[in-house]
Amino acid sequence: MSMDFKRKLPIPKEIKAQYPVTEELAKIKARRDADIKAVFTGESDKFLLIIGPCSADNEAAVLDYMGRLKKAADEVKDKILIIPRVYTNKPRTTGEGYKGMLHQPNPDEKPDMLKGIIAIRELHMKALSDYGFTCADEMLYPENYRYLSDLLGYTAVGARSVENQQHRLVASGIEIPVGMKNPTSGDLTIMMNSIKAAQSSHTYLYRGWEVTSTGNDTAHAILRGYMDFAGRNISNYHYEDISRLCELYQEYGLKNPSVIIDANHANSSKKYLEQIRIAKDVVYSRNHNGDIKGLVKGLMIESYIEDGCQKIGEHIYGKSITDPCLGWEKTENLIYKIADTLE
Repeated sequence: MSMDFKRKLPIPKEIKAQYPVTEELAKIKARRDADIKAVFTGESDKFLLIIGPCSADNEAAVLDYMGRLKKAADEVKDKILIIPRVYTNKPRTTGEGYKGMLHQPNPDEKPDMLKGIIAIRELHMKALSDYGFTCADEMLYPENYRYLSDLLGYTAVGARSVENQQHRLVASGIEIPVGMKNPTSGDLTIMMNSIKAAQSSHTYLYRGWEVTSTGNDTAHAILRGYMDFAGRNISNYHYEDISRLCELYQEYGLKNPSVIIDANHANSSKKYLEQIRIAKDVVYSRNHNGDIKGLVKGLMIESYIEDGCQKIGEHIYGKSITDPCLGWEKTENLIYKIADTLE
C-alpha cells in the first residue's frame, strides 16, 4: 500500500478517560444543549450567533477571544444565544495548506495527530470550564466526532462533505444540532436530501462497529453561497433565496424547518467586511416576513481579534491564518447592532 501506518491512535473512550469532563461541566453542557435545541424546535425565539475564528489556530488567542465574547454574550443574552466557532478541522480544496489544530497543534511544526486530538479536546474543555461555552466545530472526519461528543454544542457538515453518505449517516446519530451546508454547486436539493438523510434512522459502519441511529430531528440547512460554472461566487442569503428555502421545506415535509445563514464564504466572496452588511440584510428580511423569521434561526460569522488574515509564520496575535475575519471591535459592534435590530 502507498500509505505509511505511523501508529495506532487511542480510541475516543480512552482519550475521554484521560481528559474527563467533570459532573459539573456535564450539567452545564446539558443546559446549553437544551437551550440550543429549543431554538431549532421553535420553543425559544432567541437568535443564534455561531461566531468565531475561521480556524482555531492558537489556544491562547482563541481563549482570549472567548473571554471577550463571553462579556458580549452576557449583555445580549435576552435576545441572542452565542455559540463560539472553535473550528479545529479545516477542509482544503486541493489538500494543501493548514488543515487545523487536529493536524497541526502548532502551525509552524509538522502534523502530529495524537497531539492534535489532545489539543482540540483541551481547547474545547477550557471553553466550557472557563467560560461556560459549548462550541461549534466542523464534522470534517465523521469518525473523529466522538473525541469531542461530550463537549460540542453544535456541528456543521461542510459544502464539500454534504453529499458524502458517511457524513449524512453519522449526522443522523448525533445528539446535537447539525447544520448541512448547501454544496459548492449551489444545488439546494442536495442539501435538502442530506437533511432528510440526517433526520432518518440508519444502520451503518462506524469506527469498526455496526450501529443504528435514531435520526437527528434538529438537522437543518446552512446557506453559504455557491460557485457557478464560470467560477464566480453567487450569494444565496437574500430574501428571495430564503423564501425559496421555505417552499422547499414545505415540499420535503422535514421536521423543525430551520436555516443558519453563513455570512462569509461565497455569500461574501470572502470579503470579510461584507459580513456586517449581510448580517443586517438577513435580520431585516427576518423582521419583514413572519415565515422567514420562523425559518432563519441565526447567523454564522467569521470573527477573531484582528481584522483580515495573515500567512503562517507572520505570528500576528489573534489574526486568522486561513480566511479573513472581522476584528473584535467590529464584531462587538455588530453583535450589539443585531441585538438592537431584532424584532
